[in-house]
Amino acid sequence: MTVHHVPKTVSDYIALAVVKAMRVPADLFFARRYGHRAVVLETVAAVPGMVGGVLQHLKSLRTMQPDQGKIRALLDEAENERMHLMTFILIAKPTWLERALVLLVQGLMFNLYFLLYLITPKTCHRIAGYLEEEAITSYTEYLAEIDNGSIQNVPAPPCAIDYWHLPAGAGLHDLVVAIREDEVRHRDINHAFADSMT
Repeated sequence: MTVHHVPKTVSDYIALAVVKAMRVPADLFFARRYGHRAVVLETVAAVPGMVGGVLQHLKSLRTMQPDQGKIRALLDEAENERMHLMTFILIAKPTWLERALVLLVQGLMFNLYFLLYLITPKTCHRIAGYLEEEAITSYTEYLAEIDNGSIQNVPAPPCAIDYWHLPAGAGLHDLVVAIREDEVRHRDINHAFADSMT
């Protein structure tokens, strides 16, 4: 399922190293508690699209040039990732510690990503692409746990059924498949944006 973008430049290797380093604490803290992992990680995942969208918007205004659709794509990505979070809040019911972790992680991610995007948007899009690759891996593992019965295939929340146009009676399995498809799209968009930048 996962298609890995093989790093070719120093920027790519740095982006991949950053993402692999970010995965270590997530694996240690959450292990196989995928719903809780999703709550925190989807908070982080919504940052790159918003930061990129805002900074591309400002660049378009400043240069008085069209944006080739980047602004809309990035803001749509941010909104989509926010919906992932809203859905998993209903499923995982995060603890006060996880909510506090969200504040810390989101604050760090937003500020660091914003500063890095000002310096090298290409590296930032590559980081986002690699983050999505990790998300695809996590959601594939989540599906395996649902399919083997380790995690109950609970009903998908009504907001998820409406947002992803899932069939009535859809379960967690259907929801995770839909979210993983979103992550595939975000992966491809961010790697394409990185490829298009010099």
